[in-house]
Order: sequence, then structure tokens, then C-alpha cells
Amino acid sequence: MTQPYVPRRPPLAQELSIRGLRHHLTAWPGSDREPLVLLHGWMDTGDTFQFLVDELPARRRCVAPDLRGFGRSEWPADGYWFPDYLADLDVLLEHHSPEDPATLVGHSMGGNIAMLYAGIRPERVRRVVCIEGFGMRRASPADAPERYREWLRQLREPPEFAAFPSFEAFAHLLARRNPRLGPDRAAYVAQSWAARQPDGSVRVRSDPAHKRVYPVLYRREEAEACWSGITAPVLYVVAAASEFLPRIGEEASSARMAQLVPRLESCTIEDAGHMVHHERPERLAAEIEAFLERT
Repeated sequence: MTQPYVPRRPPLAQELSIRGLRHHLTAWPGSDREPLVLLHGWMDTGDTFQFLVDELPARRRCVAPDLRGFGRSEWPADGYWFPDYLADLDVLLEHHSPEDPATLVGHSMGGNIAMLYAGIRPERVRRVVCIEGFGMRRASPADAPERYREWLRQLREPPEFAAFPSFEAFAHLLARRNPRLGPDRAAYVAQSWAARQPDGSVRVRSDPAHKRVYPVLYRREEAEACWSGITAPVLYVVAAASEFLPRIGEEASSARMAQLVPRLESCTIEDAGHMVHHERPERLAAEIEAFLERT
């Protein structure tokens, strides 16, 4: 049996009530006054930033929430509305960085949250590192009726996650789907993402409702209007083998984003797919640290 990855910087588990929901936070203390606020992607959890944090200087103070309904954070009773993540982040920053603007490091969905928030509340953000946070493809209003129909259909069929006989079986699947992950990190991620169930099986611990289609179409024009309000320097990180950038196309390219965001610079992580912080944390940390030092 493969032993899980062993953290070099011990994580601290914390809880914080945010807008009526209990949120799980993973914290890594450091001597820096300013925290790095790490925002995970869809179906990820805050504690899997461990690989990245271990590659950053020990002085870097980091905090990573499990976003509402993910990981060990509480599930809302009435479903999900994307702007709630912005409001949750607003409260989190008031708690962890009440006087100073914070540096946001977001991956995928977390990158989208960070970029929107930085454009809406620029006075609260010092820097942004957006890792594979491309937004989504531009949608056509003609798609709305079918999207609503699909959402209503899915409400009648409660989703669930697959059951695995063991954490090892789940880790094996993760490693097979992503060979860059490696068996020790796959075992660590499996224990972060999943929990033992009363029947003895192992299932992803996040709310299965996240699997439902989102009923409201993505409005890229609105996102771009928010991004154009960002005043902080932005590091836009793209994986050389990104599975998602080709689906969105040129409007998510570094060149296009640089036209929208005044202080954006970009970098590419070679030999990495979408889960950059899992696959190549040492290369990502080097790019982030250089960015932090020069900004």
C-alpha cells in the first residue's frame, strides 16, 4: 500500500462561521503579516494546496478555506449561487486580513472567484495569482431554455458520488486519471477529498449537488467588465498541457487577458495539466514566489 504524501509544513485545521455556514479552513502559520488566501477549484479542497505550500518559503502565511459545500465545509440547504462565493470571501478577508489588502491565489473556479472579487473590491486585494482560471465559454441566450429544463430534470434525480471499497481504490483511480500526480500525492488527495461512510464505503465528502448543471448561463461580458476593474498586479498561470484552455479558446488566452487586465503578466508551467498545484508544485511555487518578490 502506498503511503500518503507527508507534509513538510504541518497544516492547522480551523473553523469559521461565514454567513451562517460552518467553513473548514486549513492554515499554515508564517511570520509574514499578509496572508496568502488560497482558493481551490471545483471539487477540490483547501488542504490539497499542501504540496504548493511546502514549496513556498516558510515565512509565507497561508490560509485555504473549503468553499461552501466542498470538503469539510457545511452544505447550504437551498443550493448554490455563484456570487455567494464572493460574499464568503469578503467575510473571510475581514477575519484574516481586516486592515491590509490580501494576496489571492486561486485555482480554476477559485481563480475565477479571485479575479471577479479583485475587480469588484480592488481596495481589498494586493495581488492575484490566477491558476488556470479561464472563466467559461461565451454562452448564447438561445441555450437558456434547454439549460433550465436540464436543471429541473436534475432536481428530480438527486445526484450522488460513486462508492469505493477503500481509500486505496480511490487513490488508484486518481493516479490512473492523472499520471503526473504520483502515487503518494494521489493517496493524500484521496484522504482529503473523501470520507468513510457508515456502510464502510469511501465517497467524496463534498455536496453531490455540485454535480448539477448551473441553471444560469455564464455571461462572459459581465466577467470581463469585472476583470477590467482589477488594479492589483495579476499573475495568470497557464498549464502547457491544459485540458480546459483549448475548450474556451482565444478569448481566454494570455494575450486577450492582458488586453482586459491592466497589470497582468502570464507564465506557462511546462509538463503540467489543469491540476498544476498537484502536479508541478515546485515549478508553480517558483513562479509565484518570484511574482510576490517583484510586486
